[in-house]
Amino acid sequence: MTNETSKEMAKHACHALSEKKAEDIKVIDISGVSVIADYFVIASASNINQLQAMMDAVEEELYKAGYKESKIEGNRNSTWILMDYKDIIVHLFSREDRLFYDLERIWQDGTIISPEDL
Repeated sequence: MTNETSKEMAKHACHALSEKKAEDIKVIDISGVSVIADYFVIASASNINQLQAMMDAVEEELYKAGYKESKIEGNRNSTWILMDYKDIIVHLFSREDRLFYDLERIWQDGTIISPEDL
């Protein structure tokens, strides 16, 4: 897939997350520092129900756009859900887990992009 396709996927994921009132949506371009994906999309939820709704929304929007997920890690009781679409990886966190795992710090060599700039 091209980087443009990855960017479109990330844009769709961000749109779905904003529709579900996800908190602090960030996109990290990791294409220059890793081969695992082009983008990480990271967002937080205020509770488990919102986290599940965010996951469902991303899955539905990307499916409608023609992208099939490769793998989803996490379940209805998880506080960190990872959605692997090969070229983008969507990380959905509870507020507490997001602070604890701090992916933005771990992947600081990547470039943070605001969803509006995709």
